[in-house]
Amino acid sequence: MTTARPTALIADDEPLLRSSLARMLAEIWPELEIVAQVRNGREAVEQYKALHPTVCFLDVHMPGISGVEAARQIGRGAHLVFVTAYSDYAVEAFAQGALDYLVKPVDQARLADTVERVRARLGAAQPAPDIEVLLDKLEARLHKKVEPKPLRWIKAMVGQSLRMIPVDQIDFLRSDEKYTLIAWRDDGKNSEALIRSSLKELLDQLDSTHFVQVHRSVVVNINMVSHVTRGENETATVHMKGSTEKLPVSRSYLHYFKQT
Repeated sequence: MTTARPTALIADDEPLLRSSLARMLAEIWPELEIVAQVRNGREAVEQYKALHPTVCFLDVHMPGISGVEAARQIGRGAHLVFVTAYSDYAVEAFAQGALDYLVKPVDQARLADTVERVRARLGAAQPAPDIEVLLDKLEARLHKKVEPKPLRWIKAMVGQSLRMIPVDQIDFLRSDEKYTLIAWRDDGKNSEALIRSSLKELLDQLDSTHFVQVHRSVVVNINMVSHVTRGENETATVHMKGSTEKLPVSRSYLHYFKQT
């Protein structure tokens, strides 16, 4: 008698995070087949109904239908693992241990623990747990969330040193695969460092009156912008003060630099 190969669905609106999780799962759980990678809750529900994966990895925060609502629609049909940037949500909602969660950026050791628990449930032919009570707790926690104060410092390793980069000295942030490049002024000199956080996670924590997204992979500090030149096809280029750096502005974000 052969056992069906386990399958999984990954739902996250960040393509880099989806691919990173898929790569780690391939290493930790090689028997698992990733049958779908989707960008929002609606697609997650559609692909679940079409493919019936064994496990669903759902980002809590997604546009349209959230991971929580997608989980309600999936119900007990699959084993669920939530992925969230906010560990306090997970700790409060999942303290009973009936469901698993991963905190972004996903740690490989934590993922290995999660995989071990899910595999144990599958091996014991345990049904997926009743999730309604836990989802109610999670949803209540999400609604009660108080917006954190904007970041004032960002920690980054520069060589062998841990640097505390003042946010007001940052010129721009740029997505670099699973990392984010931070460019800032260090005693008047242009400096750069890579940190293991997604651009989206950082943008959510920065002061929106100073930091704006100008491209899917670029966020700039408006206070550090020298000027903007218009390009073809409703695009533009941002020039930073005291720097030769030129950053792209895509059509979707050009409105930030239009005269009123």
